[in-house]
Amino acid sequence: MTRSDPRRRIPRTDHLLADPEIATAARRLGEQAVRDVVRDVQESARRGDVDPDDVLGVIRETLVGRPVGTGRSVLNATGVVVHTNLGRAPLSTAARDAVLDACGYVDVELDLESGTRSRRGVATREALLRACPAAGDALMVNNGAAAMVLATTALAAGREVVISRGELIEIGAGFRLTDLIESTGARLREVGTTNRTHLRDYAVALADGDVGCVLKVHPSNYRVSGFTAEATIAELAELTASQGVPLIADLGSGLLVPDASLPDEPDASSALAAGADLVIASGDKLLGGPQAGILLGDADLVGRLSKHPLARAVRADKLALAAMEATLVGPLPPVTEYLHADNGRLRQRAEAVAAKVGADVVPHDGRVGGGGAPGVPLPGWAIALPEQAAKALRVGSPAVLARVHDGLCLVDLRCIPETNDEILAEAVAHALGVVRVSGATG
Repeated sequence: MTRSDPRRRIPRTDHLLADPEIATAARRLGEQAVRDVVRDVQESARRGDVDPDDVLGVIRETLVGRPVGTGRSVLNATGVVVHTNLGRAPLSTAARDAVLDACGYVDVELDLESGTRSRRGVATREALLRACPAAGDALMVNNGAAAMVLATTALAAGREVVISRGELIEIGAGFRLTDLIESTGARLREVGTTNRTHLRDYAVALADGDVGCVLKVHPSNYRVSGFTAEATIAELAELTASQGVPLIADLGSGLLVPDASLPDEPDASSALAAGADLVIASGDKLLGGPQAGILLGDADLVGRLSKHPLARAVRADKLALAAMEATLVGPLPPVTEYLHADNGRLRQRAEAVAAKVGADVVPHDGRVGGGGAPGVPLPGWAIALPEQAAKALRVGSPAVLARVHDGLCLVDLRCIPETNDEILAEAVAHALGVVRVSGATG
């Protein structure tokens, strides 16, 4: 390397780190993350990809707006409201604000009036009981699977859990309810058949077994039709009460009260009114809150679960508790708004974006998602693009996830806030430009 080598002009690391803008970024992102960016840009300069005189500017530009984490925000243009791969329910503005407020010290287990320790998440518990008055008590844990583990461990470890063969569900990623229950030390007692289970099947199991609880599971991600039969919660409640055995209803979706637009979707209030002793539901599906497992029901039963040693291992953290309370007491969460979006307005928005990019609008049915209301369409509209646009949208900025179907890339605005329509239009225009360029050079 000679003295005239341009690489000698690459700024030293200590000089770069001392730059006020870079130092500010280090306080926000962490020193190691900034050092990694500095090193990468210096290496680019040594390879000749960056002019040595531009190193400082490139580093500054790279660090501006750089997120602390690696997760990317995504515009959900699939029409699926509760999209598991996108983190299920998006939080409301109120819930986000509540999470931010709870990031510091917060009275999660403290009575400020007396200065003594209090029950964890009192405000969230009270919000749940106001939202579901049929419940005698409420407990929130970190997810739905944890709620099931806690309930079956506390009530049936070493004993039998009676469940219909038609309700032995498997959800995404090969997760099976049966495996979860058996991991608690409980024994599964399957009754009935896949398509038909009668009350008498449960009665036989209760009569000759050591039963810890009866479990009624809503098959939220599939339907069995045709020659079918099942025992209702009301029928089971009468039977289990006579035997002194708790009846648990696992609803999954998190609907607390009936929704006329989802007439076949079970809700916690109705299940408790029908006689269920305990209801289990998810917080980040139709409820529209953070990831959580919600247990609602008989006060003595919920109290028993809350005192079990496992409750400590699965308890919800302060951020989830704050987000759940704000979801319940604040304005309607995005999930509720998206489920009940006005069809006419969806069409107007789709046509406005389509007009800007020279595309067509076609009818498109959205879905509830997250295992809720399987087969129930949510009539709407989508912007029809070439299939190749899907990848360009996904890897663009912002990232946009559309639906690929029948050779088309379908952009559904149902789950996109109206304030983002202009951003979406720019993203679609950019993706179409990428498709045209790749088509011309392919």
